[in-house]
Amino acid sequence: MEEGNPSFTVDEALVGIGFGKFQLYVLAYAGMGWVAEAMEMMLLSFVGPAVQSLWSLSAREESLITSVVFAGMLIGAYSWGIVADKHGRRRGFIITAVVTFLAGFLSSFAPNYMSLIVLRCLVGLGLGGGPVLVSWYLEFIPAPNRGTWMIVFSAFWTVGTVFEASLAWLIMPSLGWRWLLALSSLPSSLLLLFYRWTPESPRYLILQGRKAEAQSILEKIARMNGSPLPKGVLRSEIETENKKSIPTENTHLLKPVEETSAPSLSKIVPPDNSNGPGFMLLTLLSPELIKRTLLLWVVFFGNAFAYYGVVLLTTELNNSQNSCHLTGKVLQHSSNDVNYRDVFIASFAEFPGLLISAAMVDRLGRKATMSSTLFLCCIFLLPLLTHQSPTVTTALLFGGRTCVSAAFAVVYIYAPEIYPTAVRTTGVGVASSVGRIGGVLCPLVAVGLVHGCHQTVAVLLFVIVMFVSGICVCLFPFETSGRELTDTISSASKKRPLSSSSSV
Repeated sequence: MEEGNPSFTVDEALVGIGFGKFQLYVLAYAGMGWVAEAMEMMLLSFVGPAVQSLWSLSAREESLITSVVFAGMLIGAYSWGIVADKHGRRRGFIITAVVTFLAGFLSSFAPNYMSLIVLRCLVGLGLGGGPVLVSWYLEFIPAPNRGTWMIVFSAFWTVGTVFEASLAWLIMPSLGWRWLLALSSLPSSLLLLFYRWTPESPRYLILQGRKAEAQSILEKIARMNGSPLPKGVLRSEIETENKKSIPTENTHLLKPVEETSAPSLSKIVPPDNSNGPGFMLLTLLSPELIKRTLLLWVVFFGNAFAYYGVVLLTTELNNSQNSCHLTGKVLQHSSNDVNYRDVFIASFAEFPGLLISAAMVDRLGRKATMSSTLFLCCIFLLPLLTHQSPTVTTALLFGGRTCVSAAFAVVYIYAPEIYPTAVRTTGVGVASSVGRIGGVLCPLVAVGLVHGCHQTVAVLLFVIVMFVSGICVCLFPFETSGRELTDTISSASKKRPLSSSSSV
């Protein structure tokens, strides 16, 4: 309250309103996008072996089918993040949904290897918009229970992987990979059907000076949840920063040269002619953000490399390890060699991973959850440095996938929380892009080395990458559990925890 005029921020409004029907709608919509992305990623485990047999592909050509998807995601994650920060979250994720659906559906009609490569790269370009949906959903969740509800959101990814494994088990032996590609593209179309009812993020709107629209959306949230808005008028962090910089009778006047230390508008919102891709990237590498940015890049790389590695190892080790172990030779395999039962069982590993992360993320914090699960995943994979029986292999990969799924779920909570609204989707998008580099390299290890009977080297690389990622998590500058989101760069490191009892 300032000079008798009460006011409130978006965070304070969301805490006052609480989690209700509106957030459940947003959860369902964003969750469907997460299901669609999980299905498109999971099917890579099945399409590669199928077309390898059909078109007599080499191990390198088979791994390229997966790598081009990650290459497209690398470009898309950065590009769509910038679009979302400049033109709004809604525009960002609708474009990605269109690209993902069309390219995914057309992939099922690919007449040859090269056309499939091009179309899957376009699918990856669309899937790169996943971080936009994550940021959009996050910006509607009250701070006190944000961790728990982000874990619930992550459960949609697990639903997508299990559903895709089930679909492959039912379809691949009889109808083949083309039907699997076509049916897996359908969830993306649901994002298009319900797009008209999706609201823009009030955080984005208020940062753009569209306070009336932001207020209208907050009022809509309050009506749907049956809770009143806090009394007063909506204020932005820009106004708060400017008020703090206005001298009063109790403050010492600054010399003209010293006035440059006051918060400037360019520090809060980049000017329209300066917020291009290069400027946004430089902002992420500014002194205020560089440490968290570089550490986050390493962690995203490690999580993506490890997660997709464990997924691909589930198919590859159960597909070719016995022949390598017995003969030491590289043999050709068909899609029928894939043990769909074991892949299906391993997919359920993500559910205990989500339960573990849900139990830990708000109690122990984001950092402790990520580091402990990454280190534990290393322990599960170590026995696979040598050949194990199919049952032991499946059990170890189940445990490894449980841990890496928990870590991956939490990093998608932590990443948008450490960036201000002005660069949130760009920051998460760039970090996700770096993760896609791990995804590009992962098939070369999981497919190429295992096919070449170099299982020990492949598993050792995964263990090293995960261990380094766990160390980087420990080096993150601060814990975000219970902290309110920031809108401006200058206040990104000053925010204090916001409890459910906060008053305005």
